[in-house]
Amino acid sequence: MTESVVSEPTSAAASAPAASAPAASAPVVSDSPASDSTAAAPVAFPQDRTCPYHPPTAYEPLREARPLSRVRLFDGRSVWVVTGRGTARDLLIDPRLSTDRENEAFPAPTERFAQVRNRRVALLGVDDPVHNAQRRMLIPSFSVKRIAALRPRIQETVDRLLDAVEAQGSPAELVNAFALPVPSMVICALLGVPYADHEFFEEQSRRLLRGPRAQDTERARDELDAYFHALIERKRREPGDGLLDELIQRQLSEGALDREELVSLATILLVAGHETTANMISLGTFTLLQHPRQLAELRAEQELMPAAVEELLRFLSIADGLLRVAKEDIDVAGSTIRADDGVVFSTSLINRDAAAYETPEELDFHRADRHHLAFGFGIHQCLGQNLARAEIDIALRTLFERLPGLRLAVPARDIPFKPGDTIQGMIELPVIW
Repeated sequence: MTESVVSEPTSAAASAPAASAPAASAPVVSDSPASDSTAAAPVAFPQDRTCPYHPPTAYEPLREARPLSRVRLFDGRSVWVVTGRGTARDLLIDPRLSTDRENEAFPAPTERFAQVRNRRVALLGVDDPVHNAQRRMLIPSFSVKRIAALRPRIQETVDRLLDAVEAQGSPAELVNAFALPVPSMVICALLGVPYADHEFFEEQSRRLLRGPRAQDTERARDELDAYFHALIERKRREPGDGLLDELIQRQLSEGALDREELVSLATILLVAGHETTANMISLGTFTLLQHPRQLAELRAEQELMPAAVEELLRFLSIADGLLRVAKEDIDVAGSTIRADDGVVFSTSLINRDAAAYETPEELDFHRADRHHLAFGFGIHQCLGQNLARAEIDIALRTLFERLPGLRLAVPARDIPFKPGDTIQGMIELPVIW
């Protein structure tokens, strides 16, 4: 879960129809991104990737204009885009940038986002001191110690799912058989949400993040709100032992949270807690299969797995577009961001900043500098990053151990992946072994 669309389920940025590829694109796979220097200025943001693990080719002018330039959103609004890592780190800790979505100047990168922008978004749509109060309620449940204690349960979940995959036999479709249910089962157990309801909330999450219509997004938010209102009421009568139960018994009962705030927190945690990690597992698997040298190295030296997870997080940057609005004028990188200007942080470009990383286009598990921004930075850095790392590590490690002959069942170019206006990942991942 990252602080961008990974943890902000309604903040996926909008495609520019004239410049982007079809929504269910098939990858043009290569080990280095293509260049397109003919894109008109300002560049439309976001756009579809032509290869699922490289930034959109139309972003090339933004690379050349590092660390700060302008992009155009779906409604024609021009906003700042940050593409340099140093500048991004400086701005993400600057209190003059706000995540308050009640500010009418807050950027709406898609029509879907605009449709629900004024709906309460706990944790990620508020500034301090409200943000800090909400975050402090959740930190103990996502600490290094708490997640370490969860690793056996994650391993058990992964093993059980792979047992089913092997029992079904080759070929298999890994998104729905493995990549999605791993984090869904884990976050349900952590929150105390019945996994029996997973088809419902996975469908609502898909509609929330991908629409396709703005009305679909609003309807999905309504459905999730109603679901959590009913679940909270049920848990008040019959408490369980999940995080949601703890929040009801302590924070809600004592008045530290109101019902709407708790519903918003639950939605953020559930949606972000399974959508983002599922995409990292599916796209991570695809990417490793397309990089056989690195995969062979990882199989030979499994102690590389933690470093491989960090490098995949940097390389894939599945959540591209952290959003802010300036509360005051900010002088940065030779420009002035004016009060009420919108600011977008393009993590896919920030994490490929040639000034920060040697050979940024290469997948390198021995990279010395691992300070990527896949989980954001500053006070809104992803709360669930320890959980995400554990799930990705265990899922990928076990998958390639259990299925050493794993390979794509069809040519890479025929496998559909997600459009640029949502969290990046594979729609399907057909494999054989």
